[in-house]
Amino acid sequence: MKTLHVVAFVLVIVGGLNWLLVGLFGWDVGQIFGGQDAMISKVVYILVGLSALYLVVSHKKDCTHCEVATPVSAPSNPM
Repeated sequence: MKTLHVVAFVLVIVGGLNWLLVGLFGWDVGQIFGGQDAMISKVVYILVGLSALYLVVSHKKDCTHCEVATPVSAPSNPM
């Protein structure tokens, strides 16, 4: 499952960077592959979207930062 998580994470990063390029410069990475209508671009877009859905569904289970930790009490000051 770790491999799937890493692949999904990389694809979501690629998708996010693509949207950054679209927003800043109006340039879509899909243009490299023949534009949005090209089959390879559609496949990449679908994989990025499925990766985002996978991460949304599996995030809580896989994320170590979202676990609720028990608060650690401050050490007492003997002074």
